[in-house]
Amino acid sequence: MLSILIPTYNYNVLPMVEQLYRQAESCNIAYEILVFDDASADEIQQAENQKINQLPHCNYTILPKNIGRSAIRNLLAQKANYDWLLFLDADTIPVSDTFIKNYLPHLNDDEKVVYGGIKYQEEKPDTDKLLRWVYGNEREALPAEERVENPHLSLLTLNFAIKKTIFSKVAFNETIPNLRHEDTLFSYDLKQEFITVEHIDNAVYHLGLDTSSIFIKKSEEAVIGLKYLLDNNLLGKDYLRLTKMYYKLIKWHLKPIAAWFFGISRKTFIRNFTSTYPSMFLFDIYRLCYLCSL
Repeated sequence: MLSILIPTYNYNVLPMVEQLYRQAESCNIAYEILVFDDASADEIQQAENQKINQLPHCNYTILPKNIGRSAIRNLLAQKANYDWLLFLDADTIPVSDTFIKNYLPHLNDDEKVVYGGIKYQEEKPDTDKLLRWVYGNEREALPAEERVENPHLSLLTLNFAIKKTIFSKVAFNETIPNLRHEDTLFSYDLKQEFITVEHIDNAVYHLGLDTSSIFIKKSEEAVIGLKYLLDNNLLGKDYLRLTKMYYKLIKWHLKPIAAWFFGISRKTFIRNFTSTYPSMFLFDIYRLCYLCSL
């Protein structure tokens, strides 16, 4: 019936697996929980994760070499034994004690994707993690009624169920650099194949908040990855709001000015992003101007 698939890297997923195990057992369904470790180096975390193998229907496997975010998801899908696959990121935890049960009515014979959503803890974190928390709450933690307005673009790959047969048509692209936006490309490819994305309110908490400096670095890497997708015609120019504006700036011959503005204003942007009131409007401008500078 259901394969629960969790890629991990240097992270202790035992608490999440134990919770998922209890929930799946209470549902009285055929299931498995597969955790693939992408050749992480943290032996302490690995030792904790090895305890997963003591649970019935659960398996923890350490890969011999690092293969990246796209390839490990495809590998999990290939090794799964059941028709429905539930992908969860390692640094998440279900909000509800009936998380698995809530998914089950939606896992029928239809070839589709079901996305449950994401939430962040209500308590505001320390300033050094505030940028990621604000971004997550404003841009990611959306209720289903808002996500359905743009169903494919609203899909995040940290908590979604997918019919296994879809992977014969759309898989995660393993040829792109390991620079993020693999979920954006995956959702775009699903849209091109007319695969339905169904949105429900069955969220997980995102636990692994990056510091502002790390999140800025990852966001810059994501922009580099996005530029690769555009340059190689893998992503439609109008799929993201950021890329729409990027091509408008090119059309209006303003790209060099935006690149120049990024160079002289970067430190000012960073001061805002690491402050107690990080601005998402400035964060969008920052990423757009960085894209223009590449």
